[in-house]
Parts: sequence; structure tokens; C-alpha cells
Amino acid sequence: MTTRNGILLVGGGGFLGLALARVLVAAGREVHVVSRSVAPGRRDGIALHRGGQDDAGVIVPLIQGCGAVVHLASTTTPGSSARHPAVDVLENLLPAARFLEIIASCPPQRLIFVSSGGAIYGNPDRLPADESQLPSPLSNHAAGKLALESFFTSFAHAHQISFAILRPSNLYGPGQPLRHGFGLVRTLLERVRRTEPVEVWGDGHAVRDYLYIEDAADACVRLLEVPDAKGVFNAGSGSGVSILELVRLVERATARHVEVTFRPARGTDVRAIVLDATRLREATGWAPRVDLERGLHRTWQWLSEQPA
Repeated sequence: MTTRNGILLVGGGGFLGLALARVLVAAGREVHVVSRSVAPGRRDGIALHRGGQDDAGVIVPLIQGCGAVVHLASTTTPGSSARHPAVDVLENLLPAARFLEIIASCPPQRLIFVSSGGAIYGNPDRLPADESQLPSPLSNHAAGKLALESFFTSFAHAHQISFAILRPSNLYGPGQPLRHGFGLVRTLLERVRRTEPVEVWGDGHAVRDYLYIEDAADACVRLLEVPDAKGVFNAGSGSGVSILELVRLVERATARHVEVTFRPARGTDVRAIVLDATRLREATGWAPRVDLERGLHRTWQWLSEQPA
């Protein structure tokens, strides 16, 4: 019988996936990343496989050797699919459903689905929001995440898999790619580097909970290491800052002025979200270690060393 010591990161070629892969490899784990965006081969100890999650030719041989799966695949942001609900269905829901069909014949022992704590709760009744707060998606992206949570929950129940959902807040940190309309910290720092104004949707008072990338990767690792931790887990800093407060922190971290241009608020944007991660702490011992000010300094230092 094939030993299943590997960990499969589906959609692991993204920001969180690669950060998680590096941590796991450093801990001596066998890591396989499946992504449409990676060049196949081995890099820094990570086995990279190019392909989609719905490609049985890629997935079947990998799942036979991987007893743990972390699903991170997503192609959309709250803004990118705002007027196109079919995009989330075709690019995220359908491929993930096919992935579950593929692995049904050889289900993993541990399965983690990475959702979105920053979007899935909408505008919660109370802050910080814990896992008992009912999801209330304001965007197609968030609605898709909620649907996938249900699909993965149903699959895990049917196959008696140890399963957890991780809902991280807004991630940032070194290595984050620049994406239009997504990743405010990365966008702010890039605009500062280019001496360009920053577009802010709304009045700047929207509140977000920012989580440093190393802390997010650590949350995933701890869930992998504690198979008895099942159900839904928030991962956030537990404190929120408004966009205008974030601008001031960026000015402090970079010692540069940030010029802000205001645009009309978007209906898909959450007014305020702060996550309560008590459940994750009690189940795994996890706690964020890098506060926002220190994380901004580290991210700015990394970005300053990149080619313009």
C-alpha cells in the first residue's frame, strides 16, 4: 500500500499557498502544490505540479500519496466577479466539485478548506465576529466561498474525514502579488513606491482586520497538526483599523506621504469586520505574532528590495 505522508496544496501557487508550502517543507514535510500558474518541477523542496484541481490525470496520482489536503484554489475577488456570478460558479464551484468527485475514491484523512473571514460575514451584528455569527455574503465571491464550505462539509461527512474550515481575515506581507482592486496593504505600499495617489472606495472609515502572512500560514499548519480540531475557525488579529488609519500607519512605516483619492463606495464592500479567533487559539494554541505596524515595516522592506 502507498504511504500517504504527503500534503497536497490545491491552488497552492498563490500568496498563502506558497507561504504555507515553505513552512511545511522547513518542518520536513513532503509538500505537493497543484496550480495552473506554476512551472512544474521542484523548487526549494516543494514539488510543483501544473494543472487544474479538476484534472484527474494530475490529481489521482497525487492524492494516492497525500493523506492531507489544504484547498486554497480561488480565481476571484469580491470586486472582480461583482457583476458576473457565473464566473464564481464556473471557475471556482464547478472545478472544486469535480475535485471532490476525483478524490472520492481515495479520500484524505485530513482536509482543510480555506475560506474568507474577511468577506463571508458581510456586515456582522457584533464585532469581533466569532464563528457563531451567521454568514451574510455581500459579494458573489463570498457567496461562492459559503457554497464551497457546504460542499466540502457534505463531502467530509459522507467520507468520515477529519475536516476544518479556516476563515482568515485580510492577508498581507512579503511576497504578496499586486492584484487590481484587491490587497489594500500591497496596493498602498506600491502606490507609495511609485509616488502615485491611492484610490479609496468610500469615505475611508471602513474597518478591516489585517493578518500577517506568516501568522496565516501558521494557522494552517496548526490545524494540520491537530486533526481533532474540526469545524469552522476564524484566523484574524482581533483588532480592526480603518482605511484612513491604515494610510497613516503606511506613512509611518515608509516615511512618505500617501495621497488619497476618494471614489464612491461599492455595494460589495464590507463596512467593518474584525474576527474573534478564540476558537482557533483554544483548539490549537495559535495566536498572531506579528502586529500590523511591524508587519507593514517588514512588507515595505521586502517591497523596497524588489525591481521597480
